[in-house]
Amino acid sequence: MARLTGRKALITGGASGIGLATVERFLAEGADVVMIDCDAEALRRESARLDASPGLRCFGVEADVADAESVAAGVATALSMSGHIDVLVNSAGVNVFSDPLTTDEASWRRCLAINLEGAWHVIQALLPEMLARGYGHVVNIASVHGHKIIPGAFPYPVAKHGLIGLTRALGIEYAARGLRFNSISPGLIRTPSAQAWLDGLDETERQRQISLLPCQRIGEAAEVANTALFLASDEARFINATDILIDGGRSQVYHS
Repeated sequence: MARLTGRKALITGGASGIGLATVERFLAEGADVVMIDCDAEALRRESARLDASPGLRCFGVEADVADAESVAAGVATALSMSGHIDVLVNSAGVNVFSDPLTTDEASWRRCLAINLEGAWHVIQALLPEMLARGYGHVVNIASVHGHKIIPGAFPYPVAKHGLIGLTRALGIEYAARGLRFNSISPGLIRTPSAQAWLDGLDETERQRQISLLPCQRIGEAAEVANTALFLASDEARFINATDILIDGGRSQVYHS
């Protein structure tokens, strides 16, 4: 039996990368999915492709998670399409890597607005509906940067540490009211942005980056999506306020 049959899911950043892989996995497990993204062209393309598959129901809603008003309108549209939302996966994010002294205000605001506040905007918009029904699973896509600090990656770790903290705080706050909040912290995963970075390296450095991973390979977006599926399902109903690392063991290695 499909693990999400009859469930309604909303996935942000759903038009590419980990978000898209999660949309595809949830659809395969029987869920109806509303995918939110700010990339209108990618959203139309992917939602049309997925909704064309027999038996699957996939809808696209354009919204910018950094804008609370845009999110409120997008969530209202999603609820009108689906009736309710059982599962939320906050996958929308952006890489902002720099040196603290050269980080300008716009970069700082963009990083926190999308990677941290964006997740809260969507959660805040959905909380009343989930609490009214006493049921809801939220999975936030954090990062290994929320556990380990890499020089030159500021302020991205600030936002991801905050996202893990948000997850834990809300998980405890609403556990007795039927809601669960968990996060996933991916390491190096083959997403469009990670692939673009790898493609910009020379072959020696590219192989060195891969060799740093104990499993000697880069992770796949589908592997993160599989974990999101587990956390979103009732199989994980006693897992709450927890973060799961998916980095091939890299964060446990002392020497680089």
